[in-house]
Amino acid sequence: MHIGFIGLGNMGAPMARNLLAAGHRLSVHDLSAPAVAGLAQAGATVADSPAALAREVELIITMLPASAHVKGVYLGEDGLLAQVRPGVMLIDSSTIDPLSAREVAAAAREHGNPMLDAPVSGGTAGAAAGTLTFMVGGETADFERARPVLAAMGKNIVHCGPAGNGQVAKVANNMLLGISMIGVAEAMSLGVALGMEPKVLAGVINSSSGRCWSSDSYNPFPGVMDNVPAAHGYSGGFGTDLMLKDLGLASEAARQARQPVILGALAQQLYQAFSAQGNGALDFSAIVNLYRKDANA
Repeated sequence: MHIGFIGLGNMGAPMARNLLAAGHRLSVHDLSAPAVAGLAQAGATVADSPAALAREVELIITMLPASAHVKGVYLGEDGLLAQVRPGVMLIDSSTIDPLSAREVAAAAREHGNPMLDAPVSGGTAGAAAGTLTFMVGGETADFERARPVLAAMGKNIVHCGPAGNGQVAKVANNMLLGISMIGVAEAMSLGVALGMEPKVLAGVINSSSGRCWSSDSYNPFPGVMDNVPAAHGYSGGFGTDLMLKDLGLASEAARQARQPVILGALAQQLYQAFSAQGNGALDFSAIVNLYRKDANA
């Protein structure tokens, strides 16, 4: 299949490479010349603009930073919907707010293009390995049609319901992740401050009712696990500013739905404070340093 891919950042580039590895013909576009050059070297064709890409392909995937970029690429005067042929499937894997996803999907349907919102979980490692989880919103028939393409980039492909529901699943999951990481950071820091060894405490938590992914697979306290950012100065992983962005999306979606997210809002404020201290590029598990008495040492 001839696929167009727009957005070759830390997630988009390895996703696009996996499509090439699966045997798809690929046309790509990005504002970063080095990113485009890397995909061209891997075998992709370069399109000068989203509009030029839209006129050539059978399916389009976008992976963009925020709602404004998604709306600009799809709804702009010379955007995808102004140029793409009716019938071409559109898949947006950006993480944006559900209402924006539904707005773009409605415009696509009016133009005659089926559209799915398909945000991902799994980070850059999952993108490179082709083991991402796709949370997909859209019509069932469109989901089934897109499944083989998504399977070239991911391991778990989940249909979440109508348009926008992929984004609903993503913001709800990441809000819970932010909250749970703060909870583990507080608990670990309290236990260590009271004289317990971090590994022993983590072992108790992970065999007791406090166990969660943030404690048993991504523990934020240094010295507990060897294969997580806490063991490497909190480099790599899922950045604090990315978590802050997702918590902001959750808060905005909650405001629109008039649904209280009290712990989500508190988590957003804590990550905002941590980012404002200059920690935005650190992995989100570094939030534990707000609690550790020895963090500055």
